Amino acid sequence: MKAYCEGMELSNAVMTVIKATSTKTTNPILEGIKLKAEDEYITLTATDGELAIEKKIVADVKLAGEIVVPGKLFSEFVRKLSTEQIQLILDEKNQLRIKYTDSELFIQCQSASEFPSIKQIENAQFFEIKQADLKDIIDRTIFSVATDDTRPVLKGCLLEQDKNTLTSVALDGFRLAIAKKSIKECSAESSIIVPARSLSEMSKLLNEPDETIRVLIERNYMMIVVGGTKIVTRCLGTKEDFINYKQIIPANFASTVTVAKSQLLNALERASILSHVGGDNSVKYVITGNVMQVVAKSEAGMVTENITISNAGEDLNIAFNISFFMDCLRNIASDYVMLKFNGQVNPCFIVPNENSEEYTYLVSPIRQVY
Repeated sequence: MKAYCEGMELSNAVMTVIKATSTKTTNPILEGIKLKAEDEYITLTATDGELAIEKKIVADVKLAGEIVVPGKLFSEFVRKLSTEQIQLILDEKNQLRIKYTDSELFIQCQSASEFPSIKQIENAQFFEIKQADLKDIIDRTIFSVATDDTRPVLKGCLLEQDKNTLTSVALDGFRLAIAKKSIKECSAESSIIVPARSLSEMSKLLNEPDETIRVLIERNYMMIVVGGTKIVTRCLGTKEDFINYKQIIPANFASTVTVAKSQLLNALERASILSHVGGDNSVKYVITGNVMQVVAKSEAGMVTENITISNAGEDLNIAFNISFFMDCLRNIASDYVMLKFNGQVNPCFIVPNENSEEYTYLVSPIRQVY
């Protein structure tokens, strides 16, 4: 292999694909980045077995070839060469020579033949959606995925797509997030559970809000291609493997509170200062008529804030994990939100006052200690 490329393009590509390398593995090859020089491109590929990212950059390829470089070392070094023109030369001992100005570095590499093949998805079923809409439903639900390994399917978002709508659902046993957006076109209906880590990397690439992106799905894999970067992810199952979230949502509520989002969020942020200091991270709502008290207490003291609300239904006294509640409010763009309750032992549903069908959040109550 012998190729020339610009340091800035190589550095940006390495920073993109390095996120798919594995940091906890018994297979050292998964810690590396595969470089393949061919035609007029260098293709960089990294994978941890679940997520794969591939990025092409333009290069002057004198001699085709491929090799796997140590991911961390290569990324840290190349990042310092963003203003240089770089020459990459591979010798017969699997040593990669990185030449820049009058200097050079030799890196011992691994054979590309040991690198796992990446799933190719070409003639699969698909749907098309605006980049801004796909990014929105990822970002507004991903925070609710589970972080432990007790139920692996809950570490991803369920993406359900029919002829008109894409729905993203995430839950961790304590909270639920649902977001919906219209799609432009599709070849068939689908449902697939996508790992949160993979969705997070996809979201970072969606920087052209008005552009349409095609999402390809084939059995247990999903792929998108954005600006020369390909992301392929193995998925965690389908809706049959997920919790039936629709059964959780009741048709009627005993109380519906409408409140200014910014006022409630500001009160919670102040209350959280106290609840985090020696407390149990809880907040209590005392709803009486058109006033809602926000109460937080710890060994350091107690704070009570009164907020004017519109209350249709029963008065209520209920407590929540304050961080979970704030996460939901921060992901709603509407000026006003509706809090829907069915007593003090059932979850609270949080929806925007406008476009209430587009976003739905649930937070389970906790036992009151004061």
